[in-house]
This record gives sequence, structure tokens and C-alpha cells, in this order.
Amino acid sequence: MRSHSRRNFIKTSVAAGAGAVLIPDIVSASVSRKSESALAGKKVLYVYGGWEGHEPKQSVDLFVPWLRSQGADVKVSDSLDAYLDEELMDSVDLIVQIWTMGTITGEQEKGLLAAVKKGAGLAGWHGGIGDSFRNNVEYQFMVGGQWVAHPGGVIDYTVHVGDQTDPVTKGLNDFAMHSEQYYMQVDPNVKVLATTKFSGEHSAWIDGCIIPVVWKKYYGDGRVFYSSLGHVMKDFEVPEALEIMQRGILWAAESKYQPKEKWLSPVYGG
Repeated sequence: MRSHSRRNFIKTSVAAGAGAVLIPDIVSASVSRKSESALAGKKVLYVYGGWEGHEPKQSVDLFVPWLRSQGADVKVSDSLDAYLDEELMDSVDLIVQIWTMGTITGEQEKGLLAAVKKGAGLAGWHGGIGDSFRNNVEYQFMVGGQWVAHPGGVIDYTVHVGDQTDPVTKGLNDFAMHSEQYYMQVDPNVKVLATTKFSGEHSAWIDGCIIPVVWKKYYGDGRVFYSSLGHVMKDFEVPEALEIMQRGILWAAESKYQPKEKWLSPVYGG
């Protein structure tokens, strides 16, 4: 089951042995024109590594050329030691991380947390930031959620776009995915933009549960954007999945330059 809103595609090469990923040649007028991009002139740190099943190296081949096409000055690092470089961390406007099931030292985590708290944006997807460092609760507090299960593995499911006014999801409709459906523990104060409903086919006790798929939040003064879509790079052949991620990156990149958005909408009322 796949999205019905297909567009024209071009082939973009990824790392050897991974084949090719089909990418929309026109994603959106709002993000495809370099002259209009919120990334123009921004300093971006792209950090990748961890579990290879989530294709961190292939993600570099997919996202870094796009970031540069938007005018970003991108530094790519395959080491968490990038977070130890105080001068670098003070200068970045945006951090994009894909690092699943890793271990981060106290000093590395401190550098990352401090940069975001002071105003650098953070953007990522799936396990790349949503299942990175399982023993680091302050890191999870920053991201706003943590993966706990994907019942059934790779399955067909629907993403419901619940917010039609936010720039990240404006104009997008519900769409189908064939991938891992992430069941997550989520901060109730994130701004949820899209959700998914679980069936009881693989875990009967969660039948009908609705879990956020896309959200944004703040950690200190830093914008944080997360999408649970993107188990492998082929998932971004779904136009909506790619567009949401690109729009989210653009939003996070403006962290130091735009007024703070105000929302506080806890699920639990008193």
C-alpha cells in the first residue's frame, strides 16, 4: 500500500551495495528553490553513524546534496566527537543527526545539549534521533520521545496528517507507508503534526492506539524536529515522507533567527 499522490522521480545514487533511491525531482516550490530557502547561508553539522541497518551513510548521499543545494554550509562528521568542538558547536545553526543505538560520552552529550539549549536547531528521523542513546534520559528529554517497539516489523500503515495549518504539514493529506510503524513514548507537550493508529494484529493490547509520527518542540531556545518515518532511505520515495522531513529541517534551521513559537498543550488536563 503506497501513497496515491505520486510525482515525477529521478534516480539518485546511494552508497555501494544499497542500490538507488528514487527521489522526487520536484518536492515543493517552497523548498526546492535555493533563493527562497531558510537554509541559505546557514551552518549545518550533519552527524551520522551507529547501527548500519538504518543506512546512516546512505542518508548522507541523500540529504547532504539537498542541504547544499539550498545554500547551506554543511560539515559532515562520522564521529560524535564533533560535539566536543566548542567553537563548531557555538557556530552551527542546525544539527542533523542519524545515529541509532549508540553510546555517547558525558562530554559529547554535554556539547550537543548545550548547543541546542542555546539555540541551535536539531532535526532527525526514525531511530537516528528517536533511538540513539538509550541510557541518556536528558537526551531523550531534548528529543521529546523514545522508540519502544515496531509491532510486526515492516508493515503497511497509514499516516494521518492532523495539522493542516502548520507550515511543515500544510497542504498534505493522509498517506500510506510500507515500513516500520514506530510505537513511541512521547512528551505530552510536543506539537504533534501527524499520527498513526495501530491495529491489534501484532499486539492485541494496543488495538486502536494513536501514536505521534511527526512533532516539533523546543529544548531551551533550540527548535527540535522529529519524524519517525525513514527506516531505510527507500522510505523517502514516498513524497510526503520526504517533504515533511525537508520542511522540518527548514523549520529547525531557523531556530536562532525566528521568534519562539508559543504552545503548551499537555494531553492531561487538571
